Amino acid sequence: MLNMDFSKRVVISTASTDWQPSPAPGVSRKPLARQDAESGHATSIVRYQPGSRFSRHSHPQGEEILVLEGVFSDETGDYGAGSYLRNPPGSSHAPFSEQGCVLLVKLHQMDPADQAVVRINTRQQPWLPGQGGLEVMPLHQFGHEQVALVKWPAGERFLPHRHFGGEEILVLSGTFRDEHGAYPAGTWIRSPHLSQHHPYVEEETVIWVKTGHL
Repeated sequence: MLNMDFSKRVVISTASTDWQPSPAPGVSRKPLARQDAESGHATSIVRYQPGSRFSRHSHPQGEEILVLEGVFSDETGDYGAGSYLRNPPGSSHAPFSEQGCVLLVKLHQMDPADQAVVRINTRQQPWLPGQGGLEVMPLHQFGHEQVALVKWPAGERFLPHRHFGGEEILVLSGTFRDEHGAYPAGTWIRSPHLSQHHPYVEEETVIWVKTGHL
């Protein structure tokens, strides 16, 4: 087990951690949280070398993907960088990448009743006004769980706040900051239920953020 105590705050610089092999040739990963080696709850950065593929497999409790680089594919289509995908509990597919790709992948973490199939190209979606100077791109909501991209303009400071149900962040560009430290692009942060912080940025920063799921 890796980082499965959701009552503890976790910060990982994915840029400085090593790739580990997966069962599929040409596919490697950087585990962030993992219940078992090849089953159960898992959050990882996954890299497909050009031409690599997984055999068909099912996702009993769903799969969530954010394409960070390259083009990810399965029988439903080709998904370039910025694509946000949700394959619901009980779904199956045979994924591959002809040119290679890097992904954020979350497995075995969905409510069985959440049967939405989501395919969003965030490069073509409009930003909506958020609190203060923030811009928000909602990606999914089910129950208490909310997923979005958030764009912080340079110099933005947010009110100190608590996270009901916790918060999970992947910094996509810029540097996210709070009173605990500075988190450059590639940093993964998981904060527990009812944790609080006072976030801010100095440069324009974009984060993927999920709340309410812990």
